[in-house]
Amino acid sequence: MSFKSRLVKGAAAAVAAVMATGLMAGAAEAKPSAQTWFIDSCGMPSQSGGGHNKVKVRAWTRPQNRKTVVLLDGLRATNNKSGWEDRTTVGPDLAAKGVNVVQPVGGYMSFYTDWNTPDNFSNQGYRYRWNCVITKSLVRAMDGHGLRGPSGHYAIMGLSMSGGSALMIAANNRRNFDAAGSLSGLPALSVPGMHTAIRAAMLFPALDGGTPAMNADAMWGPPWNVRWYENDPLAQVGRFHGLKLFLSTGSGIPGYTATPQALLNNPMLLIQGAPLELLASSQTHLFDLATTVAGIPHKTYYPVTGLHDWEYWRDAVWNAYHQGFFRA
Repeated sequence: MSFKSRLVKGAAAAVAAVMATGLMAGAAEAKPSAQTWFIDSCGMPSQSGGGHNKVKVRAWTRPQNRKTVVLLDGLRATNNKSGWEDRTTVGPDLAAKGVNVVQPVGGYMSFYTDWNTPDNFSNQGYRYRWNCVITKSLVRAMDGHGLRGPSGHYAIMGLSMSGGSALMIAANNRRNFDAAGSLSGLPALSVPGMHTAIRAAMLFPALDGGTPAMNADAMWGPPWNVRWYENDPLAQVGRFHGLKLFLSTGSGIPGYTATPQALLNNPMLLIQGAPLELLASSQTHLFDLATTVAGIPHKTYYPVTGLHDWEYWRDAVWNAYHQGFFRA
């Protein structure tokens, strides 16, 4: 090969290397893209503007991200926007750190489960099918967008109402989920008094906010129905072997958000937030003990203070991130 040919070939290789470096740098700096999907609702009527029998989903993704987490909403989930998006920036922020975030929208008081019957207190007229939506429709949609990542599995995380639901969804769907997190959740439903507590929680919104009450018996039947135990992480603790688990709860002691001005503006932050977090704390620590006795490894985050509120759940997500919960 002549000197001139070698020179041309070398120059071409150098240009290619520079271009490749530039492309890799551009990919590394790519910002997450926000997307809105509409997926099959498993027969529930659409309530979020996506056409007949559709559930709205919001997602933040980047091509180079290696893990995807489904974030479930709380008891007062609305049909227009997930509380995660309305009250935090966890979606785009976590996606920028390497974790795709998917948020199904809706599920008010649903516990993200398939109900036995339509709710008669609110004259619902149809049966909740949220377990079907998440384990079938949502998984298919995430697969269609290429979000499984190198582990071949998804993570799922819920707060309050959906904490225990996230745990059970993962335990019952091991082909699709390998990690589950509960933030201020209720993972010990078989403890005496919990059926009554949930029944009261599903009645209370009609008293304080004008939103409908719902009947817990329409969900899993009366308290002695076996479905209560089938959906109770404590009663099903043996099913969690091999799952990556993350448990978090505050103490019910007011933390950094409970400033005098904040409490003046929203006294319910303390009136509701403290007792609800105390209940979640007792439930979570009981499930923590059960998993420890069963020899099931898990990660935890128990700050000294913390109320039942979004700032603390956002902090818990970032603690999970730093502990490697979302690592593929």
